[in-house]
Amino acid sequence: MDSVTQRNTQQAQRKAAMAVLAHAEAGEIAARLRAIALPGLQDLRAPENGLVMLRGRVGGDGAPFNLGEATVSRAAVRLASGEVGFGYTLGRDGEKARLIALCDALVQSQDFAAIVERDVIAPLREQLMVERKQAAAETAATKVDFYTMVRGEG
Repeated sequence: MDSVTQRNTQQAQRKAAMAVLAHAEAGEIAARLRAIALPGLQDLRAPENGLVMLRGRVGGDGAPFNLGEATVSRAAVRLASGEVGFGYTLGRDGEKARLIALCDALVQSQDFAAIVERDVIAPLREQLMVERKQAAAETAATKVDFYTMVRGEG
């Protein structure tokens, strides 16, 4: 495998992991990480809160406009082996941002990538899918079908 393909594969794995971790609860991530013997790490950026501008488009494809601001938390960590992880999450949960950054760094590590995928990300992904299916079933149960009948006049 050449270096470009390997880098693209690693980026896809990180992207998939971040999508799961962003939707998971901080307590669930922390509980799953406790079962892993974690390496030493250093905070590069302590968890901090800030704002990002949300942009929208009229009709999905019109001119962009500023919709408003959202609160976000971010953090960055470096493992003792050198991998750097970044974590961002909506809201003011700095600890969750730090846990996401830690997982991001671990996913990049050859020693921990498989363990984190198996013990942290895969179970969280499965749990999120179950919750989404349940929410979809609850929503489908309230579905109302409307139809319009055109009356002929004259």
